[in-house]
Amino acid sequence: MLVTQQPVLKRFWYPVVPIANLSANVPFSFQLLGQKIVIWIDETGNPAATTDRCCHRSAQLSAGVVIDGCVQCPYHGWSFDRQGTCVSVPQLQPDQAIPASYRIQSYLCSERYGYVWVCLDPQPLLPIPYIPEAEAPNYRLIPQFYEPWHCGGLRLMENSFDNAHFSFVHAASFGDTQQPIPAASQLTPLEYGLMVQSQVEVVNPPLQQQNLQIAKKTTVRQIESTWYMPFARTLKITYPNGLVHLIFTAATPVSDSVSQVVQFCVRNDTEADAKAADIIAFDRQVTLEDKLVLESTDYDTPLDINAEQHMASDQPGIVMRHKLATLLKQHGEVERRRDR
Repeated sequence: MLVTQQPVLKRFWYPVVPIANLSANVPFSFQLLGQKIVIWIDETGNPAATTDRCCHRSAQLSAGVVIDGCVQCPYHGWSFDRQGTCVSVPQLQPDQAIPASYRIQSYLCSERYGYVWVCLDPQPLLPIPYIPEAEAPNYRLIPQFYEPWHCGGLRLMENSFDNAHFSFVHAASFGDTQQPIPAASQLTPLEYGLMVQSQVEVVNPPLQQQNLQIAKKTTVRQIESTWYMPFARTLKITYPNGLVHLIFTAATPVSDSVSQVVQFCVRNDTEADAKAADIIAFDRQVTLEDKLVLESTDYDTPLDINAEQHMASDQPGIVMRHKLATLLKQHGEVERRRDR
């Protein structure tokens, strides 16, 4: 599926940048589903997003500045507010009204969990995913990774729910090549995606023993994974001592072949229990193991399940493909694939 050629995918919210990456007077450039957008902080302190092209001579607004909460074009100084309305044209006389046609496309934009989220359509099909642990007072949120991966978002989502890859891809972190049989999973289809529950025994290396406060060479993960259509998920891991390590990962689609990986974790412990830097270091090792494999896959992931071979543990990914194929059909679209 070529994500930039499926219009319905514009009707979802995507995290695009940590709010901490935005400065008061410098706009931020991003590409979402092939659409170049500009993001900035408006006069109320909230993020705003519009197309990254001035309606005058098409200069990139992200090369300009932010003045009084509006983005100013670097070419002729035209300024636009968060609705895309032109509010200042320096070349006009004080008594001249700004024509109503002087405007650009604006997009829904909001902050949640420390990230800026954007929807390219005025009528989203779903709200921003709700993660109660991220707002609970006894949990801490740790930003982890923000980087582009050269793989399709669906590949990354399927990988997140694939119990069969642990033994091989993660043999150096928590997998065991001597135990290649994947743990059984219980699948619950949801209106907005999928929930998968399983219990997995994993290797517990020294750094994780410290992070988890579990001084054993192996431990057990109670896993509850939730897929939020199309390319976001939470992985909630509960350990025997009651520690919860919840990972949120989004594969925000930049283009057909590139996904911006946004990841943070939420835990019910403190910095005194486990240092954030150590938690990030272990999860970093795991994600780099995934990245190495995923960037070798074909980004044009087929929704037609007959296009690739499958085994029993692929069932979560098969459900995802069925649900996305149904989504396209419901909105009068057919799956777009790369010419072969």
